Amino acid sequence: MFRFDNPIYLWLLLLVPLSAVIYLYSVRKYGRRIRRFGNPALIRQLSPMKSLRRMWIKFILSEGILLLLVLIIARPQIGSKLATNKHREGIETIIALDISNSMLAEDVAPSRLEKSKLLVENLMSRFSEDKIGLIVFAGEAFVQLPITSDYVSAKMFLDNINPSLIGTQGTDIGKALQLAANSFTPNSKAGKAIILITDGEDNEGGAEAMAKQARSKGIKVFILGIGSRQGAVIPMPDGSELKTSDGEPVKTHLNEEMCRQIAAAGQGVYVHVDNSNVADAVLGRELGKLQKGEINNVVYSDFDEQFQALALLAVILLMVDVLVLERKKS
Repeated sequence: MFRFDNPIYLWLLLLVPLSAVIYLYSVRKYGRRIRRFGNPALIRQLSPMKSLRRMWIKFILSEGILLLLVLIIARPQIGSKLATNKHREGIETIIALDISNSMLAEDVAPSRLEKSKLLVENLMSRFSEDKIGLIVFAGEAFVQLPITSDYVSAKMFLDNINPSLIGTQGTDIGKALQLAANSFTPNSKAGKAIILITDGEDNEGGAEAMAKQARSKGIKVFILGIGSRQGAVIPMPDGSELKTSDGEPVKTHLNEEMCRQIAAAGQGVYVHVDNSNVADAVLGRELGKLQKGEINNVVYSDFDEQFQALALLAVILLMVDVLVLERKKS
């Protein structure tokens, strides 16, 4: 498994295009100054040793060195050792998280989506012998993280979840449940649970049937309904509010009745998520009732640093940059 141990430093990659823009601006400004000074063709004849091609080569080398340095400080690593233990017992849980625009509403602090992510992170912190998977959905559903015992990777994937991951809006809970039910480890005898976190709005239908189908496979379906019954407007990234075609603010409400019906169909439990920690306690208690089974955990227990090759390449590029002069050979 490949990862960056300090992924926050990858934001420094923005320096690469930024430096390119600054360099191109300086080249253009230099050209204007040359044209004001005299005839460019004549000036090139008066300075025959100047090489534009070499100048661009040095610039490309500098950009490559900057790129490699950023990757080095982000600490690329590859998992080198697998820790497996066939005698561990636990449960398997697939978390299906609604990331439709309505989850941006702030009737639950700091927002429905951020509260959901915090809830999932707290749940992961309780796991030790169990497996977990992540599914995100709106009008479509896809697997964000296959079922795994690698909680570090699970938290990294969780941090990157936002509504822009899915372009099709809506809340197709049925599709999310179907995908989740098919994402467990085949032939595993461990207790299985689907935890679906949603505000229940704009459901496309078929959710109850899918919950019953999951239950027929021995999978319990828990529904966490997040939001307030009074509803709230949906803020947009630019600071405005989502509005209808008539210019009226869109107000989103928690569809608690539908959430209860789906949980009942899946013989699970419906839990209302608000600004308290009640949902954490109820969910932890219900998951503790599931039968534990043999879990074949496969996780990366050790990671090898991979910066050496990048550092060597950066040194080579630096040496080439020093040897390449901007003037032509005499």
